[in-house]
This record gives sequence, structure tokens and C-alpha cells, in this order.
Amino acid sequence: MAERTARGGRRPDPRLVIGLVLVVGSTLGTWALVDALDDTTEVLVAPETLTPGSRIDVDALRVESVGLGALAPNYLAPGDVPAEGLVVVRTVRGGELVPTAAVSDAADAAHARVVVQSRGPIAGEIAPGSLVDVWAARAVERGSFEPPVVLVAGAEVARVLEDDGMVAADGPSVELLIPREKTAAVLEALASGDAVDLVPTATGAG
Repeated sequence: MAERTARGGRRPDPRLVIGLVLVVGSTLGTWALVDALDDTTEVLVAPETLTPGSRIDVDALRVESVGLGALAPNYLAPGDVPAEGLVVVRTVRGGELVPTAAVSDAADAAHARVVVQSRGPIAGEIAPGSLVDVWAARAVERGSFEPPVVLVAGAEVARVLEDDGMVAADGPSVELLIPREKTAAVLEALASGDAVDLVPTATGAG
């Protein structure tokens, strides 16, 4: 109940004020609790099947809030899509969350990763980030080869994989990033037993 002041006005009942404060505090506390328990993350969903080679932007996907917990980084979020879009490198079915591993930027999508086994020790300049020319000499008969030619010029070294065995007949394997249009030629040379060598390029030898 309100009380009259000296000037005849009414002063709010303290019990009413306290009650209002308790109600507001309880409401805010409930909102904070619900917000703390809500661990959903906004991720992108393919509205229809996405096939390798197709380019997508954020407008081509659907945003949904999903409780993924620690798995959230494995899926594409709205902020992960650059303005120029992404290229699909693995099929994503309609209605599925888009895995980050299923898309790539245009530069990466234009290259394939191929592991080349060295025939012996490799040059010291060959390290991740360096550039090499891939030379191949076609095998014509046992122990005999045609003159070597350059299969790929300026391939980037992704990794150097040292052999873990005690005895290795060959040198380390080198994972290369090569243009996709050159992939078939390199794989054919490797499968045919051609002599394949990696030579540091002038710019990659820095």
C-alpha cells in the first residue's frame, strides 16, 4: 500500500518495490541459466546435394542451430565462407551438415596431393613450401630408360615423409601439390615404374 508524503503525494510501498526487484532478478537469472545451457552452434546445411567441383557461397546454404559441442569446428559455420565462395571437393548430401573437409578455396581445389617416392637422398633445399620440378624418364626395358622430361614444373612441397624403417632401399617420400590436370601423367609415371626425380627450381632453392 502506498504512503502519503508531507506534500500530499504518494510514496511507493517498500514491499512493492522489493517484490518488483525480486521478480526482475528472478527473470534475468532464468534467462542467464537458459543461455548458459544453450550450447548450440550455427552451422551450414546443404539444402540439396553438393557435388565436387561446384562453387558455393553462404547464400546457397541453410543456417541451422545444432548442439555439436566439441565437434563444432568440424563443420562449416556462416563466418567460414569467404566472399568469393568455396569449392566443393567431396559430395555432401542434401540435408547434411557441411563438413569443413568437404570444401576448399579455389586455389587448393585446383591442386591435387601426390606422394612421390625418392630413389635416393633428396636435395637439402627440398622442404615444405619449396618448389621442385618433377622429372621422369620412361622405362623402356629393365634398367633402361628414355631421356628424362619435365612432367610438372614448380610443384610445391607439402611434406617430406621420412622412412620409419631401420633399412630403406629408397629415399624419403615427398608429398607434392600439383595442378590437377597434371595428376594423371604423374600417377601414370609412378605406376609404370618410370624413374622420377625431384629437382629444386631456381626460385624454390632460395
